[in-house]
Amino acid sequence: MSEVRYAGFWVRFFASFFDTLFLALPLAVLIYFLSDGNWFDFSQFQQNMAYAMSGNAQMALENQPQKSLKWELLFEVSVLLITLLFWKRFQGATPGKKFLHIKIVDAKTFQNIDNKQAITRSFGYIASTLIFLIGFFMVAFREDKRALHDLLAGTVVIYDTAER
Repeated sequence: MSEVRYAGFWVRFFASFFDTLFLALPLAVLIYFLSDGNWFDFSQFQQNMAYAMSGNAQMALENQPQKSLKWELLFEVSVLLITLLFWKRFQGATPGKKFLHIKIVDAKTFQNIDNKQAITRSFGYIASTLIFLIGFFMVAFREDKRALHDLLAGTVVIYDTAER
């Protein structure tokens, strides 16, 4: 492999944003309608927004919308499966990563990740989210631009030189 260019914080952030916009959001809308509105109490969410906008944050925090665990699990598992399918199909890239010419590879060999790494990385997002998203912000301060979930899975995100 020629020169390896690690993908930094902002390019990874925008890839995640695009994936949320074009994968997770449509999936959320689909599941919301499949649940006949039972997944998430949207009316309570709207009420909380009104409380927050009027400066009554305390009331907004006290009255959180109820969620159905069954539909929430369906959404989370669906996102996980779709992500894994895209990683397999696009050799370590979701559509957002593909669009920005970056991909996930094994940190030692720079080859495609295996199923164990993909699953570990997916569950590693939970650890990266804990303690104010520090696991994600690590990317900005490490020379190899690895997040906590990358360290756990033995992966790294690099620019895909074959895409350019």
